[in-house]
Amino acid sequence: MAQPQRTLFDTDEPAWEVDDATEQCVATVVIPQRPIGPLDYTVPAELVERLAVGCRVRVPLGRGNRAATGYCVALEHRTAERRLKAIDEVVDARSLFSPAILELTRWMADYYLCPWGQVLDAVVPAGVRAEAGRRLTTFLHVPEEIAARRGELKLARKQAVAFDHLAASRQPLTPVELATAADCTQAPITALRRKGLVRSETRRVALEESPAATTEIEAPLELNPDQRAALDHILAALNAGEHETILVHGVTGSGKTEVYIQAIQEVVGFGRQAIVLVPEISLTPQTERRFRSRFGKVAVLHSHLSDVERHRQWQKIAAGEVAVVVGARSAVFAPTPQLGLIVIDEEHESSFRQESAPRYHAREVARQRARREGVPLVLGSATPSLESYARAQAQDDRLVEMPRRIYDRPLPAVVTVDLRTERHDRASRGAISRPLATAMETALREGGQVILLLNRRGFSTHIQCPACGFVLECPHCEIALTFHRQHRSALCHYCDYEQPTPHRCPECDYEGIEHFGRGTQRLEAEVQARFPKYAALRMDADTMQRPGSHAAALDRFRHGEVQILLGTQMIAKGLDFPNVTLVGVINADVAMHLPDFRAAERTFQLITQVAGRTGRGEKGGRVLVQTGHPDHPALVAAVRHDYLAFAAGELPLRKKLGYPPFAHMIRLVARGPLEAVTAAFAAELVNRLKEEDGRLAAGARIVGPAPAPLAKLRGEYRFAIQLQGVEAAALREVVAGATAEVAPPDDVHLVVDVDPLDML
Repeated sequence: MAQPQRTLFDTDEPAWEVDDATEQCVATVVIPQRPIGPLDYTVPAELVERLAVGCRVRVPLGRGNRAATGYCVALEHRTAERRLKAIDEVVDARSLFSPAILELTRWMADYYLCPWGQVLDAVVPAGVRAEAGRRLTTFLHVPEEIAARRGELKLARKQAVAFDHLAASRQPLTPVELATAADCTQAPITALRRKGLVRSETRRVALEESPAATTEIEAPLELNPDQRAALDHILAALNAGEHETILVHGVTGSGKTEVYIQAIQEVVGFGRQAIVLVPEISLTPQTERRFRSRFGKVAVLHSHLSDVERHRQWQKIAAGEVAVVVGARSAVFAPTPQLGLIVIDEEHESSFRQESAPRYHAREVARQRARREGVPLVLGSATPSLESYARAQAQDDRLVEMPRRIYDRPLPAVVTVDLRTERHDRASRGAISRPLATAMETALREGGQVILLLNRRGFSTHIQCPACGFVLECPHCEIALTFHRQHRSALCHYCDYEQPTPHRCPECDYEGIEHFGRGTQRLEAEVQARFPKYAALRMDADTMQRPGSHAAALDRFRHGEVQILLGTQMIAKGLDFPNVTLVGVINADVAMHLPDFRAAERTFQLITQVAGRTGRGEKGGRVLVQTGHPDHPALVAAVRHDYLAFAAGELPLRKKLGYPPFAHMIRLVARGPLEAVTAAFAAELVNRLKEEDGRLAAGARIVGPAPAPLAKLRGEYRFAIQLQGVEAAALREVVAGATAEVAPPDDVHLVVDVDPLDML
């Protein structure tokens, strides 16, 4: 029989006892707002029993004893070597971190070169810290010694009725509850309180929650041999009770999710919990629905939750009330007291990387958490990151292959449309080529659905004068503004700067200023014009802003209300619609030539993933990829659904150039409003790095400083420095040593990015 689950907040730690004046209870405190410390404080006797490691405390800071809030990360009963300031207040009634999570945050701070306090703040959601959804409530009770004197008390009739109700109650009552029970107003109750006959206490109480919808539990599906083999590998790791990372490389539609679910059923059967990470908010409704149909209660954690919803989910997870946690990258920190398994679906996705401090990758954090808690980590993808694939090839992780689709359905036929030829054809107009238009007509006429991918928002990608060549740019980013037809505005997709679209060229006053390039808005207009009989729906960052908009849009497509779904990469992954018989990629070259060593890998992944959205039903499916570079190795491999060929061609290039997965990298970006000042600071920093580079192994290098590919962003000039080498620890030591000795000038900021994904 499964053991009952303990909650994260059960505390069995003994209270500290102070023997004499020389020995004290000392708390080590980390303060997020000021990246200094950790600092030691004494714990006053009246706070000793209330304080636990992982609680927040208020402390005096600096010479002026400014009030600051920090996290208690250690408690020790020892003789203080010097006089210490005392903690003023304990903020939390219980610890916010389990010992395992606290240890994990310490590793994150060291590995990602980020102040520990910033990591702690990032791990615990703001709604949890603020106890969102709980309000201060007053409770009344009658002390026993006063109740014993009831016969001596002379009370008015209403006061007597209220007093007797409260004295007889087995638990404290709120003033409203007491007034209802005694059938009186608040006046008699207030009188009793003034006389000291009724005592009050104030505590936070959770607001009532709407009952969750009931879900009918579905039976497990029958597994094919590939699925069974993959599940057996995971179950072997679970039964061994040890950590192992398993990479499930399964083609799109091979049934990876069912394997995860049946592995989790095994975990839940032993009274333990599982965390499932998905990459995009658009995947969450579908994943949540599927897991609810198999497990009933499922906690969901993602960025679109309100603080109140997130806090409620967090508390349920910590109390062990839910066995399965589904969410985006921050769900890796879910406070599961009985963790048994972590699954990361579509592990190659860049959205698992956080691009603000602390700049962590959920995959690597999950690896560390699983290792520390002794549980398996399952990574799944049809197009694994080359870092994960190389680890499996080196046998650091276990590789499990699922090369066939369920029911032995064939992978969709993928063909390329050469845009160089199409451009010379005068009959071809717009974003949709003649072959793609013909294929769409056929698919729609036969009752199928169509997905069109164009990884660019807006109506046109830039606004340019054909007379003088002037391009309308963002004044803060020096990047071409995108025309959005709905509001007749030009918008910067980096800083959200917006201005009306000019009718004349600001440079030469030419009246015929034009909109060049194609975005999803223009594609939508073209689709509606060419296929007016069929409903079309656009999904991109502009149309999917409201909470629930992703789920609502996908439901319309799933139920056949919409025949053509078009949008950015949010429609390219993880979606399972059996009636989709055609996928069109409008321009496969959008990201292929970016100044990023992962450009080819991302192109291959995107094309392969979006191709996998079709051919999942009995009707089959096909894919048309429009490109101006049909011979590019990434596209050739994607057309053949051949991940192994792509990896075999790309990995030797990475090794030759000293890029991941064969080397490690740290990227530093200095940014500031004054170009000369920012450049000078970046140059000084490189000098400091070179003074420290004696710690680096042979072959390591420091590159830069140089203007970043996006040289000006949000009003700040950006200069990049890059360190590469085979020893990750040595790179971190060099950067830590150099940055500790140099302070940026006013208004200049330094970003330290360990294992960067974004090279722009």
